Amino acid sequence: MAAITPEIENVQEEASTQRKTPFMEMVDNLRRSTSGKIGLFIIVFHILLALTSPFIVELMPQDPFTREAGRNAAPSLQHWFGGDEQGRDVFTRTLLGGRTLLLVTIFGTTLAMGWGSFVGIMLGFLGGRADEIIMRLVDAFLAIPWLLFLLLIVGIVGTEPWIQMLTLGFFYGIPAVRVSRAATHDYVTREFVLAARARGEKKITVMFRELLPNVLDVLLVEGAMRWSWMLLAFISLSFLGFGVPPGGERTDWGLMISQSRRIMALQPWATFGPIIFLSSLIIGINLFADALAKALGLDRSQGAPV
Repeated sequence: MAAITPEIENVQEEASTQRKTPFMEMVDNLRRSTSGKIGLFIIVFHILLALTSPFIVELMPQDPFTREAGRNAAPSLQHWFGGDEQGRDVFTRTLLGGRTLLLVTIFGTTLAMGWGSFVGIMLGFLGGRADEIIMRLVDAFLAIPWLLFLLLIVGIVGTEPWIQMLTLGFFYGIPAVRVSRAATHDYVTREFVLAARARGEKKITVMFRELLPNVLDVLLVEGAMRWSWMLLAFISLSFLGFGVPPGGERTDWGLMISQSRRIMALQPWATFGPIIFLSSLIIGINLFADALAKALGLDRSQGAPV
């Protein structure tokens, strides 16, 4: 019995491996990825900081909205990142600066990937005249400089977070249409899809039960990439004055950088905090997106053009 025990153990290991779902395999691959764990840690850190920053700031002696630090004050033991041009504490403002940014971009990315993926899967599955017309409209939108349109819409309608969320969600959902459509084309002629159609299943059922699970890996990676790009778009709007209005009890990193840009060459410490926090968040998202793509067996460099 002792001689066959290793063989039995090998068979059991192979059986357990075969029982793993694609999701479990993806999780196992992510666990073995150092960059993926680092990226996930950075993302979770920023989300937790955004949720808890108001409570943290309340416990600190510095007030982010009063001018107690001194105008353009250098970093000190009391004010770790110094003061901005109005004398407000930069460190506490940096802690609060990611709340609106993460709120808008997380929900905006979810909205963009939701409607973009649905339309792309539907077009890839149904095809026909509607597919040709809509994809030509998608190509036309992709040829337009988005930032100008974003500035136009936000400037006319307003700068409220829900307006920015809807605007970014619409524009960043357009490339998701092309990506999800291209991914769907790889599966519409597969046997399991043809069998589902032959059984008389409804088209919406085939889309959600047969096609969506098979293109979900591509959509997850695409969503992570879109999130990092949406962060930069939101920061650009805020830097240009179309984000959180100055002077209120809200702040964000783009506004802080914009307000301190005139003295950046002489007293750059007022911009260090928001730049470091923003850069670390984008680096974390890209590290996790790369690890996720490798865990799913995808190559980001060979993705569909967007």
